[in-house]
Amino acid sequence: MKKSSARAHAVALSPVLVAGSMLCVSPVRAADDDAVQVASLDAVVVTATRTPQRLTDVLGDVSIIDRSQLEQAGMQSLIDVLAGVPGVQITSNGSYRSNSGVLLRGATTSQTILLINGVRVGSATSGGYSLENLPLDRIERVEVLRGAAAALYGPDAVGGVIQVFTREPQEGLQRSASVGVGTDGQRTLGASLSGQTGAWGYSLGATHERAKGINVKTTGASGFNADTDGFEYSSLDASLSYRIDRRHTVSAQLLLSEGEYDFDAAPSPNPLGLNAATARAVAHPTLEQQVLRWSAQWTDAWSSTLTAGRSKDESVNRYWRLSDGAAAGEGRFNTTRTQFIWQNDIRIGKDVLTLLAEQREDAVDSTTSYTVSERTVRGLAASYALHRGRWDALATVRRDHNSQFGSFNNWALSGGVRLTGPWRLVGSMGTTFQAPSFNQLYFPGFGNPDLTPQQGRAQEAGLRYQQGSTRASAVVYRNKVQGFITPATNVQSNLAVLKGVTLSLEQAWGPTLLSVSYDHADPRLKPSNDRVVRVARNVLRTQLSHRHGAWRSFAELRLSSDREDTQFPGRVTLPGYGLVNLGTTYQISSQWSVRARLNNVTDKTYSLANGFTTPGRNLFVSLNWND
Repeated sequence: MKKSSARAHAVALSPVLVAGSMLCVSPVRAADDDAVQVASLDAVVVTATRTPQRLTDVLGDVSIIDRSQLEQAGMQSLIDVLAGVPGVQITSNGSYRSNSGVLLRGATTSQTILLINGVRVGSATSGGYSLENLPLDRIERVEVLRGAAAALYGPDAVGGVIQVFTREPQEGLQRSASVGVGTDGQRTLGASLSGQTGAWGYSLGATHERAKGINVKTTGASGFNADTDGFEYSSLDASLSYRIDRRHTVSAQLLLSEGEYDFDAAPSPNPLGLNAATARAVAHPTLEQQVLRWSAQWTDAWSSTLTAGRSKDESVNRYWRLSDGAAAGEGRFNTTRTQFIWQNDIRIGKDVLTLLAEQREDAVDSTTSYTVSERTVRGLAASYALHRGRWDALATVRRDHNSQFGSFNNWALSGGVRLTGPWRLVGSMGTTFQAPSFNQLYFPGFGNPDLTPQQGRAQEAGLRYQQGSTRASAVVYRNKVQGFITPATNVQSNLAVLKGVTLSLEQAWGPTLLSVSYDHADPRLKPSNDRVVRVARNVLRTQLSHRHGAWRSFAELRLSSDREDTQFPGRVTLPGYGLVNLGTTYQISSQWSVRARLNNVTDKTYSLANGFTTPGRNLFVSLNWND
């Protein structure tokens, strides 16, 4: 890693090692008996309706990434793991922790929202978020809701919602530690402690990762510098809960991830006249979140949750002259977000009425002068979940007020009916709203203050099958987004049609599990009929895992067709690729285990963003202890 004047304590952004991604089609995983598999299929999902619901009853198109899948990920970022989820594609600006993004059902990164423990995080300037900053070791599970969800979660949920749940207090005293090493100088350390004492529960964890990395740019790309671009980051998370009585609980959660990663670029403005070969460029991303929550059960039928959250998404780039270390400039793009949520759930027989009020305030602190640097969004929502034996329905209405663009309404309606035997038919429709980000509106030389909000109307239909250890689904979706804004060019098209099909299958035979998914996505801009950039039309993911005694091994295959990207003044085609990954875990004893993961076995060269590389063949091995 290049030397840095300030030591990194935290995360840098991730490259996409699509090869290393796990296939997270569902919570099903290989087990030694059917009882474990059935328990996994009955996992509880929160994101689909904002209330706990069995996965088998969910109407929305949801995937769960559970703890066992995260443990297999090795030294990857969460965005690498998400690459194995149906409907998800990712982009990456090279190396192991470089700037990356999620494309969910063809929507841009800013059109999918990220929640951590129920509270939204992200940048008001770019409209995106830094999933690479989140330490996998400290995540309990991840839920991915595909499809328009603005009626439930407010503006920007065009492609869907990703919700991350960090570790929480557990019964009894639990301790863990891990150390790992890998190619390209990969190193990790982690430790955690959790437990419950009477009415108190606690959880504390810390991680540190670093690597010398690879060169993030392809030869001949603009700004190419023949060096290695490394990263280093540290994270800390803590949770404390107190059960006042059987009906009231208060809790506090803290997450901090800081770091640095190297990239190839020159500063702008450029007082020393540097270029990518004569400048040292280091990004310092920080993600910080604090959440306070009060959960109350007022009556047997009425419960409420009051949540206050504050997050900081900081992105600071610093530049020095390589020859003598002279400071050459700094760019700062920081967002402080404050959010209050009051949710009330009222049970009416088997049905649930949810009433919601929330407020989100974004404040920008930047070296770039924005015409407007603050934005407030206030929302009221109501949903009714209807359960009638063979069929279910969910109706949601919401009204938000944006301090810049006024008031707007969204709605959604979904339903499902159980057909003969193990078959179930589901469908939904709804609307979305997304205001332009501050960069899209005001960034000098790029922004356009005349941009208007993007408004969409989405439909989807699905057929699901579940019986015993077999689970399958087919989903067809179509989302028309009026006034679609292309991120790279900031050009607002008349319309974008995001359409596609997702097929998935999980089949278990005792200790063996096969998971397969196929996505066909064809998002188009109108009237030009150009493809939405960085989205492959066809992606196939396959994972086969097997448990034998103390060993659990897996093999993954991912095939992707080509994608287009921007190359000013036109476009370039990024070729398709195929990746193979292998991994195994050996349980030495009840407390000790060893994990190994070999990514990109064939050392495939491929790119997910024009001009940027991805890691070649790489190996990571870790030693883990759990008390």
